[in-house]
Amino acid sequence: MARRTKEEARATRDLLLDTAERVFHQRGVSRTSLNEIAAAAGVSRGAIYWHFEDKADLFNAMMMRVTLPMEQEVQGLGSPQAEDPLAQIRRSLLGALHKTATDPQVRRVFEIATHKVEYVDELSGVRERHLGVRNDCLHHVALALEQAMAQGRITDRVPARHIAFGLHALVDGLIQNWMLDPQAFDLVEVGGQVLEAYLAGLSAGGGAGRASKASRHCSRTP
Repeated sequence: MARRTKEEARATRDLLLDTAERVFHQRGVSRTSLNEIAAAAGVSRGAIYWHFEDKADLFNAMMMRVTLPMEQEVQGLGSPQAEDPLAQIRRSLLGALHKTATDPQVRRVFEIATHKVEYVDELSGVRERHLGVRNDCLHHVALALEQAMAQGRITDRVPARHIAFGLHALVDGLIQNWMLDPQAFDLVEVGGQVLEAYLAGLSAGGGAGRASKASRHCSRTP
């Protein structure tokens, strides 16, 4: 009997998370109350508060069920055993683009997390989680970039963390713009080409320097 009760509780929790994902995607997070999610799931108000303290707790639980692309793909970066850390970065970021484009649930949760949530009042904890995930991604990418610098694969004239910020902004921006209009461009194809262009500019052979000179020349052009 106890086992059945535990299974029923887990089933109710999963139902609430599935419903929250659907309603958040339709209406946005700030415009949706826990009571509305409970009603949409067909359970009592008390049931939702049994499983979740507040909306932020529910939101974070929903996020934890689906590891976002960047969060998952970069976890292995920075390993001392990596023979080619730059190739590892390339594979990881391309993997994030591919997973976003091909997994409907990942895409839906990513869209909720980026386009349909406001970091205010009860959702301030969600902002902290978002920042934590971003900082963890930056840490792993920067570690791999430092290894690539040590191996002479990319320039060391720009701090690894700064380059990591650029890569994160590039991939995150591509995903967010693609989600606004998936028909505008092929996320994997275009994203891969843009990523290659960015990484080529980091070449230890002076690509970054040439890019800087070109930028200065353009700034002088009327």
